[in-house]
Formats: sequence, C-alpha cells, structure tokens
Amino acid sequence: MLVLGLETSCDETGVALYDSERGLLADALFSQIDLHRVYGGVVPELASRDHVKRMLPLIRQVLEEAGCTAAQIDAVAYTAGPGLVGALLVGASCAQAMAFAWGVPALGVHHMEGHLLAPMLEATPPAFPFVALLVSGGHTQLVRVDGIGQYQLLGESLDDAAGEAFDKTAKLMGLPYPGGPEIARIAEAGVAGRFVFPRPMTDRPGLDFSFSGLKTFTLNTWQQCQASGDDSEQTRCDVAHAFQQAVVDTLTIKCRRALKQTGLNSLVIAGGVSANKALRQSLEQMLGSINGQVFYARPAFCTDNGAMIAYAGCQRLLAGQHEDLSISVQARWPMEQLPAL
Repeated sequence: MLVLGLETSCDETGVALYDSERGLLADALFSQIDLHRVYGGVVPELASRDHVKRMLPLIRQVLEEAGCTAAQIDAVAYTAGPGLVGALLVGASCAQAMAFAWGVPALGVHHMEGHLLAPMLEATPPAFPFVALLVSGGHTQLVRVDGIGQYQLLGESLDDAAGEAFDKTAKLMGLPYPGGPEIARIAEAGVAGRFVFPRPMTDRPGLDFSFSGLKTFTLNTWQQCQASGDDSEQTRCDVAHAFQQAVVDTLTIKCRRALKQTGLNSLVIAGGVSANKALRQSLEQMLGSINGQVFYARPAFCTDNGAMIAYAGCQRLLAGQHEDLSISVQARWPMEQLPAL
C-alpha cells in the first residue's frame, strides 16, 4: 500500500510517501521558523495561510523524488489532531479533496501517535511492549505501549510541557525563537555545578511532571544575576546548562520509575525534545545501567514531519480503518481514545 502523508498540525508543512513493502520513498518539509521568529512565537493565522501556500508544491516535489504518479497512490493520511485547528483544517481538506478525486480512502492520524511510531522508520525499530516518553512543545507524557492503539497513560505534565518550558525559559532569558534549540546550544558551553536547580516532583511518588516552577526558578536566578551585574554570556550559558540538566534529570528519573513500575526494559523517546543530545545521553546511560535499550527517531523525524503520519496512517489503513468524506479535526485528542489494531 502506497500512502501519502500530510502533516500540518502547527508550524511545519510535512509531506511524505510511504510504501508498506518498500518503506519510506520520499519526504519533504518546510519549516515556518523564519515566518514566526519576528513575533517570538507561532501566529496561528499565519501558520494556516503558509500551509496553504506550501502544500501542493511539496506534494509535487515528493511525487517527483519518489518517481511516482498520483494514480499510484492507494490512500492519503493526514494529521487530524491535536494541534492548531486552522492549520489542521488545511491538511484535512487537502487530503480529503485528493482522496475524493483519486477515488482512494483517507484517514486522520493522531499527531502524537505519529511521533510515538516514528522510531519504527529506523533500521532497528523497537518491539512491543515498551514505555514511551513523548516530549514536545505541547506534550510530556509517559505511556505504556503494548501495540498500535494499545496505550496506557502512566503520567503527564500538570502544567508546562518540557518543550514549552524550554521555549518560555529561552524567551525570558532574551534568547531568539525557537528557544528550545537555543537553550541546548548555549548549555553546551555552560559550567556544570555553578547553579543547582530543583528536579520538580522527583521527591514524591508518581510519574506526573511539572515544569512551570522550574521555569520561574530559572527566571529568578537570571534576574538575580542581572541585578548583581553578573549577566555575562558565560553566566547565561551556565544558567541554561543548569536548567537543561534539571529537565533532563527529571525526565530520566521518571522514565526509570516507569520502567520499574511496568517491568519493561525498552524505552522509546519521541517528539521534538527527543532530539536533545543531553537527554539522549542521559537516557542511554540509564538504560545501560539496567540492561535496557532506548530507541528514538533520527533528528529529522523528531520534529513534526510527514513521514511519521504516512507510516502511522499506513498501519491503520492496512487494518481496514478509513473515513468518510467529512472534514473533522480536533485541537485536543487524548491518545487513549484511539482504537487498538
């Protein structure tokens, strides 16, 4: 089955072609970072309009790279949620229109399920069951995964997600948008141990997260440095290092708890923050200490992309799932509501 995947949940337009027998044939991505940087964050209306502008040229590009024609496509998968409603509607309407014109089925895919299954596109994919850490700008969740659609939520963020905390902290410290990669970049030059930040909610049982207080702690520390005249670039790097290490340690501690609680020794990390080098190194070290294994997607597939949507959609389409011609998207969509395959 040859599936065209469309991703338009936020500020990146992704298109990909996935074949159930040959694997990923082609993918293309356009990021709107430059468009939104001047505003310091994503402007939903501008995001939607840019998806309209980029969608068809990217589809043509992917078809050309794969050496395929529209007549060969067996189905269209698109992100139906969660995400920005206007942006989601662009992908949904485009997918449904093409599916109708080509006489093929269409299927709306859960954005976070796409992230969760992205490591399946790698040469050594994880085997079920495993624990998944989903870390992105909008979500921080620990999930037990027994199969596609078989998800048990173990813990989640009670306020800011990890990626959101990275972006907001960067903005508070005067770093450019997008803030998460900037924090990670300057943290590499930071001196370990100069500042020690709390590891939120690790001093109590449970698998939930809270990063809002850590964000405030970082802001107060930076403002104290500024007030004392110690606001050099090195100090900024040291504060960023302390913040990043606190987030990484918190995520690692909770992942270890989740593995112990479930009795599993395989961990998947997915979502934009899974590209963070410090987080990968910490989780690899932790899994090595318990004879476990950690899996993640290549950096290009950690952020939003069409390949993960094409793959996730293909698995559900092969199981017989499809939709009618109605266009429906969801800004919020609990992953536990998905049917199991």
